[in-house]
Amino acid sequence: MSAMKILVIEDDQEAGAYMVKAFREAGHVADHAADGLDGYAMAREGGYDVLVVDRMLPKLDGLSLIRSLREQKVDTPVLILSALGQVDDRVKGLRAGGDDYLPKPYAFSELLARAEVLARRSKGANGEPTSYQIGDLELDRLSHRVTRAGQEIVLQPREFRLLEYLMKHAGQVVTRTMLLENVWDYHFDPQTNVIDVHVSRLRAKIDKGQDVPLIQTVRGAGYMIRDGAR
Repeated sequence: MSAMKILVIEDDQEAGAYMVKAFREAGHVADHAADGLDGYAMAREGGYDVLVVDRMLPKLDGLSLIRSLREQKVDTPVLILSALGQVDDRVKGLRAGGDDYLPKPYAFSELLARAEVLARRSKGANGEPTSYQIGDLELDRLSHRVTRAGQEIVLQPREFRLLEYLMKHAGQVVTRTMLLENVWDYHFDPQTNVIDVHVSRLRAKIDKGQDVPLIQTVRGAGYMIRDGAR
């Protein structure tokens, strides 16, 4: 793929220098921040394709850094690195706004592959429309702005990706497998209700109080978004 611009936020100077060197040798542009506050400032202003964030950082810990970025509408994909690799730790990282979670120790080849996947997914395929509209619901892929009847709706990054995928396939049944593979990048069924929970949250933000519900459940098949007024 084309060169990525990557920010490594890691307080271990040796580890940070190693990642920056390895990313550059792989043909990418890489910068390093040694604490959470510097990393936060650089992430907000640097126009990066991917952030690689250590969870345990001085001045501002990794999860707080990610939450703050998401609150500021910075949606750059985040790969979390951490020695804390239990399921609960990974869940906390993803719920804070991270897009992927890689436990330490790790192989750089896997780190590079995961970063490339995040950057490729974020950039999207060439030629895709920059916005979608279903009825009075509008989604702008460039500004990450969603409105319904002119009123802005604030979505979390995962909710935005879910809505974007549904709108991209408006009028079509979107299956659980399609959502797992294209919104969560899972190529297996985690046997959880993660999709149901996110669809429920999205529906509450999009359809609550509206005369015409747009997000529909197709029993036994999946979900569909369409303008029910038609």
